[in-house]
Amino acid sequence: MHVATTVLLLGATLSLGACAKQAPAPERAAEVTAETTAVPAPTQALPLVVVHKSPSCGCCGLWVDHMRQAGFQVEVRDEDNVNPVKERVGVPYGKGSCHTAEVGGYFIEGHVPAADVKRLLAEKPDAKGLVLPGMPTGSPGMEMPDGHTEPYTVELVRRDGTTAAFAAH
Repeated sequence: MHVATTVLLLGATLSLGACAKQAPAPERAAEVTAETTAVPAPTQALPLVVVHKSPSCGCCGLWVDHMRQAGFQVEVRDEDNVNPVKERVGVPYGKGSCHTAEVGGYFIEGHVPAADVKRLLAEKPDAKGLVLPGMPTGSPGMEMPDGHTEPYTVELVRRDGTTAAFAAH
């Protein structure tokens, strides 16, 4: 009987000891919950890019693919004459290219790299947009099979229509 009492008392003591274990303090419990359930904050969605281009332009389609791969949603508007769009948004004379895009209140003229567009949107300068005159070899949508590139400069178009270097590639 003495052994049975000892076992019973030992069991009760162990049970009470387990019950007596302190729960984490409320503030620490919140930390633990936050640590285990934390989800990275979503990055702010990129604005829609509306691209005005000729229906027959292949390199414009490649630039659209480049922008999509960079995370932009792109709406393509095939137009027989994009000159009225260039005029409306303020592309300076002699700075044109084969397509014009509109994004976040700015215009993007030509084969401007997506990274430059993202920088423009992040910095939000008081400007009309970016231009990459012509169709430089190696710019997005103008890649060559042999990897050949030529240096080019993306220009910022100020509100008064003047330009300044924005990025050199």
